[in-house]
Amino acid sequence: MTKNGNGIEDVIARMDHRAEVRQAEADRIAEVRARGFVPADVGSRTIEAPARGPVRMFEGMKLYPDGDDGFQSKPSGYNGWKTLQCADAFDVMRAKSRGRGGAEPFTAAQVQMGRFYGELFRKHQAAGVKCSSLEGRVSGGGKGGEFMDAVLRDRRRLDLLQARIGAGAAMQVRRIRPSERGTRVTILDRRLVDAVCIEEQTLTDVLRAHGWAGSGRGPSSKHVKALSAALAAALERMMGPVRGRGLRASHFGDGPGSIWGNG
Repeated sequence: MTKNGNGIEDVIARMDHRAEVRQAEADRIAEVRARGFVPADVGSRTIEAPARGPVRMFEGMKLYPDGDDGFQSKPSGYNGWKTLQCADAFDVMRAKSRGRGGAEPFTAAQVQMGRFYGELFRKHQAAGVKCSSLEGRVSGGGKGGEFMDAVLRDRRRLDLLQARIGAGAAMQVRRIRPSERGTRVTILDRRLVDAVCIEEQTLTDVLRAHGWAGSGRGPSSKHVKALSAALAAALERMMGPVRGRGLRASHFGDGPGSIWGNG
């Protein structure tokens, strides 16, 4: 009788365990699918794709004729649908800040500078991959020199931007006892810019990777604000000196000074 009782208890325990496993797997799948959720405003042709990563929804606008000589801005999406765009680290940090009711962490110019640097770096890296055929790029028009000139120009621009970043430290470990310092390591300005603009890491990711998460749930807001200020300052330096800070008259067609100038 005891054996039968134990056998029944074992069967029930195994059934409960299997149910827990199935529920855990269902929760995991639901979490993964939630990452690829597609809003109804985007349309039915966009499929769920968790591997797509973070995205943001936006509505494209276009000028359409309005009357004889007027124009009106209207949504330009197909069938009135909006569009999904892969979100970078700046988009993720902006969304988190808005969710907490905070202000914009970076200006529009700083964000564009960071994105430009990341795209320039990836473009230059792609120009030298082994699977790319240099002969295929330069054949046909006798303009092989133009490709190499473009590669060298991108390299010079990267060198200039990285020189403007400098060799300073965004978050520096103070001279304290190793037992109190823990696993924290200094975060250099160049490492911070590369992590955010190229590797798509948020400020929280950078702090955690350098041991600044602390014993709580994550990095303190004080450290996040300090790192945000350091990144903003680095992006400002990358844009170079601003010429003509005062008011001045300009004519149609004049644009801002080049970021490659020395002032």
